[in-house]
Amino acid sequence: MPELPEVETVKRTLNQLIVGKHIERVTVNLPRIIQRPDDIQQFAFMLEQHTIQGVERRGKFLRILLDGLVLVSHLRMEGRYGVYRAEEPVEKHTHVIFHFTDGTELRYKDVRQFGTMHLFATGEEFQHPPLAKLGFEPLDPAFTADKFKAIIRTKKTKIKAVLLNQAYIVGIGNIYVDEALFRAGLHPERIAHTLSEAELDRLHQAIVDTLTEAVEAGGSSIKSYVNGQGEMGMFQQRLKIYGRKDEPCHSCGKPVHKTVVGGRGTHYCPSCQPLGTVAVSAGKMKRKR
Repeated sequence: MPELPEVETVKRTLNQLIVGKHIERVTVNLPRIIQRPDDIQQFAFMLEQHTIQGVERRGKFLRILLDGLVLVSHLRMEGRYGVYRAEEPVEKHTHVIFHFTDGTELRYKDVRQFGTMHLFATGEEFQHPPLAKLGFEPLDPAFTADKFKAIIRTKKTKIKAVLLNQAYIVGIGNIYVDEALFRAGLHPERIAHTLSEAELDRLHQAIVDTLTEAVEAGGSSIKSYVNGQGEMGMFQQRLKIYGRKDEPCHSCGKPVHKTVVGGRGTHYCPSCQPLGTVAVSAGKMKRKR
């Protein structure tokens, strides 16, 4: 958290708030947030006197575009940006401040301190981590059902683990994987390559529909997520399965179950999402009785 819809919402908000602003100086209060360059003084110096041209997204990463530079920012679990007047008190856990010449500031706050920032010359960001080797954007028109099927057909691991892997498809995290699998009627522990053509078509559409609706709602405010203006997303009010352990399924009324798949808490309805096949050892399958 945040996932693609939340990062997309932050991107859209920041495009309204900071485009055209000129950076006078940068304050870094927590050096480990800055991953590239590894010298925080150099990081701050490189950004001085640059103007913000726009904000874009790649998976769960923000790309803050400047004249000649790109700042790649990952919010991780609880990172957030906000725009303030310079005279407003600085809140606790504010780790990076971009001071603008117009008397406003873009402040990065991160209670968990897991967020990262990488600074590149324009165009270099896709040649190096963390953006190198990322998978398809699920809301891009190029993410067709056929390309989705080509990814899934070769994978012999659990479908949820495949969908969480950013090297295949970017931006989908725990919340939206659970929601998409529920919408498609697929158990999170189904082995990816066993899914039928019809099941893959359903899952592809479920991913696109779930993420599109979440973006339109401004994301999900699970825990502490807010957008760049301090506003909460509202998609959490539409969640059908995630976070609903022991509550009645919206479709069949039976209790929602929770398990762990790939180290992640996973919600599903055993009735609406039958298991089907499950791996018992490498290269061997058995049918659930």
